[in-house]
Amino acid sequence: MAISLNSLRRTGAPKPPILGAYGVGGIGKTSLAADAPSPVFLFFEDGAGMLEVDSFGVLKSYGQAMEAIAALDSDAHDFKTVAVDTLDWLEPLIWEQTCLDNGWKDIEQPGYGKGYAAADALWREFLSGLAYLRDERGMTVILLAHAEIKRFESPETEAYDRYAPKLKKGAAAIVQEYVDGLFFVNYRVSTVKDEAGPKKKITRGVGGGDRLLYTEERPAFLAKNRWAMPPSLPLDWGAVASQIPFFNQQTPANAAASE
Repeated sequence: MAISLNSLRRTGAPKPPILGAYGVGGIGKTSLAADAPSPVFLFFEDGAGMLEVDSFGVLKSYGQAMEAIAALDSDAHDFKTVAVDTLDWLEPLIWEQTCLDNGWKDIEQPGYGKGYAAADALWREFLSGLAYLRDERGMTVILLAHAEIKRFESPETEAYDRYAPKLKKGAAAIVQEYVDGLFFVNYRVSTVKDEAGPKKKITRGVGGGDRLLYTEERPAFLAKNRWAMPPSLPLDWGAVASQIPFFNQQTPANAAASE
């Protein structure tokens, strides 16, 4: 598209966010996205359970994923949110397409991580398609993933374990770059020490059913946000949206109502 004055946009105006949320299985990640405004799901696993949501069904290939994004761009619709459920189930489809494009029998064939590096190009293509829906169709984007415990090689301390999205290192880094907020979701956990004999105690994890969404990075998990959000929030869409400028900007209708 040629550059013209019609291409001008005012910077600083709030726009729909691109959000990522990852956590343990069954904690409510899909339900969180289902409570976002007018969502449509790109399912790569059958994770909706009893939730009634709009979707394209379970997508079985990378090509189908891109077709779904193209449909949301070209077809008339009233959806305001697109949710990907989940990134770690999409990842093997990206590997499969990378192998087809390169004539490999599997993603390991090139050796030394070269297959996964080649797959990064499709990750960027997929995420750029979602970013286009945000920029041109005004859609919020929500990326869901499962969590796994990974070894973190810190340059400042000895290596330690922490939660991270269940993706290959390169893919996880690309996703982290694209999102405005990356949230870790988990149950509230505390520890107590119990007597286990003379001069011996054991540490035991305890917790209730409270589900929390963590917004800032800690040694135990990866997280970030661009809005100076509280370090943790209840796992509730209203609580999350209240901290994001786009969902709290004054619309003309609200301005007229307040006069």
